[in-house]
Amino acid sequence: MSNELFTIGYSPHIPDSLLRILKKHKITAVADVRSSPYSKFKPEFNKDQLAEFLKRNGIAYVFLGDFCGARVEDPSCYVNGKVDYARVAENPKFMEGLKRIIHGMEKFRIALMCAEKDPITCHRTILVCRNLTSKGINIKHILSNGRTEDHKESEQRLLKLFKLNHPDMFRSELQRLNDAYSRQGEKIAYEAAESTSEYKAN
Repeated sequence: MSNELFTIGYSPHIPDSLLRILKKHKITAVADVRSSPYSKFKPEFNKDQLAEFLKRNGIAYVFLGDFCGARVEDPSCYVNGKVDYARVAENPKFMEGLKRIIHGMEKFRIALMCAEKDPITCHRTILVCRNLTSKGINIKHILSNGRTEDHKESEQRLLKLFKLNHPDMFRSELQRLNDAYSRQGEKIAYEAAESTSEYKAN
């Protein structure tokens, strides 16, 4: 089993460029963590079309958005109408999704896929990867130019984003990092629409 896990955002790509980068990093399976695996702006990345395209090119596809998506159906995962990532992390269905990823890594070299270009603006990093780091997994985020950013580098950018990257005599780096994760989670989380049962992006 490899302890390397990759992530990628498809928004900067067309299918061919996405494939080229996946092949470059020897990815053998894509785990789609979008809650809704469809794109109004890039229909070529809709679930069925993407799965067929990847299959033709020797890459497996699995949809995990019902386990690891940002839009959560369980009402207990919401605070004031907005998804709370700390609650999601304790949700049995989400934890089952993490187990499926880890189990899949025994056979495949996996890239978690969502839409966002920058990993620190996406739940794949702020929610999913945050809760995989304790498993001893080496996470690498594939950027739009094809190079990778180690998850630790992403965390440093996250600290910098909230001006928490400087030593603090009252808080450890871990405490500051947890604060940064919480702030970013609050910023990007989905919230329930006021007048319907549907959800919308923040």
